[in-house]
Amino acid sequence: MEEQFILRVPPSVAERIERLLNEAPSSSEDKSLDLIFSEDGRTGTFAIGDDRFSASLLDLPTVVESYKTYDDNVLIKTSDIGQMIMVKEEDDGVPEAVEYRHGLTPPMRDARRRRFRREPDLNVNVDFMLAQPDVVRRVEKDLQNIMAGGTAENIDILSLF
Repeated sequence: MEEQFILRVPPSVAERIERLLNEAPSSSEDKSLDLIFSEDGRTGTFAIGDDRFSASLLDLPTVVESYKTYDDNVLIKTSDIGQMIMVKEEDDGVPEAVEYRHGLTPPMRDARRRRFRREPDLNVNVDFMLAQPDVVRRVEKDLQNIMAGGTAENIDILSLF
């Protein structure tokens, strides 16, 4: 599989990139395109011609699959994309978070909060288990019995039929 990422740029920069790719190299005033990351690997600079823009490498909330085709009939999966390089204008702020909150399309807006289960609060579960040491001992004993080839004690088996 190939390694791919999403490059999200402002509309004015997108027009310049399109012009750079479509026109002959000698006719375009934007002759160079460069992306340089700092040592942290998450922030950097995107340069097109003489203009520089701030760039950030962000993790997407979900994995996006990319496909290509050679005959317009058969699709071949080329990559799972999990990161996006976000290029911002100079006056826009650089995102502080490592993960981009929203997906690539409007239905995936605030995807982590709306579509995925919240992480459990482990401190509450630990406090509950510490408050009931007899439950912990009984579960440990049952697990050891099961691992030794036996069965758990005091279990009611309900018939589904």
